[in-house]
Amino acid sequence: MMILLNPGPVNLSDRVRNALLRPDLCHREVEFSQLQSTIREKLLQVYDLSGDRWAAVLLTGSGTAAMEAMVTSLVPRNGKLLVIENGVYGERLSKIANIHGIDYIAQQHPWGAEIDIKGLLTLLDENDDITHLAVVHHETTTGRLNNLVQLGKICQERNIQLLVDAVSSFGAEELNFESWGITACAATANKCLHGVPGTAFVIVRRDALAGADTIPRTLYLDLPTYCQQQDKGGTPFTQSVQVFYALAEALQELEEQGGWRARQTHYSQLASLVRNELLAMGIEPLLPATSSSVVLNAYHLPNGLSYDEFHDKLKAQGYVIYAGQGTLAKSIFRVSTMGAIARADMERFLAVVKQILTD
Repeated sequence: MMILLNPGPVNLSDRVRNALLRPDLCHREVEFSQLQSTIREKLLQVYDLSGDRWAAVLLTGSGTAAMEAMVTSLVPRNGKLLVIENGVYGERLSKIANIHGIDYIAQQHPWGAEIDIKGLLTLLDENDDITHLAVVHHETTTGRLNNLVQLGKICQERNIQLLVDAVSSFGAEELNFESWGITACAATANKCLHGVPGTAFVIVRRDALAGADTIPRTLYLDLPTYCQQQDKGGTPFTQSVQVFYALAEALQELEEQGGWRARQTHYSQLASLVRNELLAMGIEPLLPATSSSVVLNAYHLPNGLSYDEFHDKLKAQGYVIYAGQGTLAKSIFRVSTMGAIARADMERFLAVVKQILTD
């Protein structure tokens, strides 16, 4: 068995994998409607959200589909978006806005940098027509967990709607939708929820959907259309039925294991084990633990080893790590703790790393 230490897709539990073998099902039948409704309810339950105020809108696609649906559906034609960039995925939010002709500006930071709150306030003072702010919660480019508490307070004080890319944090990091003033967040099945790639979703305030433009920017990614039909038990387009089966099972497994808090604790224990042991071998983390998510940490490559060589040696022993991106491609590697991974798996991984360094 290959242990995936990349930030999704993840190793599946047997029960989630076996869920893919359930009977074939037409997406226009009542059984699918019941499956879809169950998933939507369970997604809201992950963070104790009310179905009267919030909706979980399901899409067939990757996490980027949810990001694009969120931005294109919720920023109106007379609105203006501010995107915070401190990694690849913040920059992806800007690309989405640019492609769809959305009026936006970006607050650019070096990859991995902490958000410059003072600079943000200045930018907002200079652009008092900003209606929406988009930010990545966990920026897997570097493993940084951006502070949404400060951003939420700023957005609430200025009546700005907060759009969050929670693709790699939903289900394992704290997301306080109400007190942080989150309008919507985009996420996916195949990361912290331990599902299968192919289903993404947006958790969105119903009043924000009601205020969306009546003429959509896209056909396939229009959130109001999905929500209206899903509320009635339908779906506008064919969904990935077997992946829905797996997501429903993964959400049930998450609930039985103690919810997002228990998952966060498990990830944290594994991440601390890896960080401490690698440090003892002389492998330095890119960011301090206090700035990093429990989901993924980035590390400087060992002296004398290229990423390709390190990756291939680890893969030969059953472990897949992840490369850095862009300017970090030749200097770091990343280790995720998502998926059906036990402590014993990580202990063996560390033993393999130690043997590679010794050799």
